[in-house]
Amino acid sequence: MTKAAVLGAGSWGTAFAKILADAGCDVTVWARRPAVAAAIREQRTNPDYLPALRLPAAVTATSNPRAAIHGAELVVLAVPSQTLRGNLADWAVAIEPDATLISLMKGIELGSTKRMSEVISSAAGVPPERVVVVSGPNLAAEIAAEQPAATVVACKDTARAEFVQKAITTRYFRPYTNDDVVGCELGGAVKNVIALAYGMATALGFGDNTKALVITRGLAETARLGVALGADPLTFAGLAGLGDLVATCSSPLSRNRTFGERLGRGETLAQAEEANHGQVAEGVKSCTSICELGIRHGVELPIADAVRRVCHEGLSPAEMGKELISRAPRPE
Repeated sequence: MTKAAVLGAGSWGTAFAKILADAGCDVTVWARRPAVAAAIREQRTNPDYLPALRLPAAVTATSNPRAAIHGAELVVLAVPSQTLRGNLADWAVAIEPDATLISLMKGIELGSTKRMSEVISSAAGVPPERVVVVSGPNLAAEIAAEQPAATVVACKDTARAEFVQKAITTRYFRPYTNDDVVGCELGGAVKNVIALAYGMATALGFGDNTKALVITRGLAETARLGVALGADPLTFAGLAGLGDLVATCSSPLSRNRTFGERLGRGETLAQAEEANHGQVAEGVKSCTSICELGIRHGVELPIADAVRRVCHEGLSPAEMGKELISRAPRPE
């Protein structure tokens, strides 16, 4: 039986632990708070995230990260993207020499503008071939309810991707392999920013034409940036591109979309964060790094930059909409 550690007990980490267990793995979840670890271990529930989900018997939990990692063939990283490097500095020594590191995170590191797989490789001192990215339309609550879903398992090492694919295949969860790590990660990171814009448009009362505009032009700028960074443009037509973007924009379960709605209704960033139980949507932080990537590579990212200015420079969502629709005409 494959032993897996899931580091992070949020919604997606908890749902992914269930997937691993249902696929036949022995799973230990690391929760930062001992009370959450105890609830998972003793009551088979996560009281703060997905409380209605009863976890399989093959899932246990601890608040000791090294105990979770010890002996694990699969080390799943499901922490907030901006905390990853610091956490790995403490955890790397406990990771087994040939363990596969799986990234569930969808962000770009502030300052370095590195993708999460690059941060993992650097901070843990492992070659890129040992890092696998899982990305796609993966709304945790729906997967926890065993609604049919699919994802992409991306890795430079095809055999390792196939190993992870087998380790997470269940009757309700279908993974596809891909070797385009860059494209899959950028699709997952940029869609959070586009979903913020979609949420703002929703709150401002715009209809389906406007929302389709946000999705399609958001996909266009995601693909432009991806191609500039060496991604396969076809990746953005698949699950890790269009699939993830549509789910994150359209679903009320999406933290980024609902956070954008709060901003669209006139709440400040601090008010939206407080209403979101102190949690900031990933796109709020990543928009700065994504725009920096665009500048470095000479790629225009009008929606991402407008979201950045709403979040961090005081631009109002209404002004953002006027600016975007008034841009100079050009070919599609």
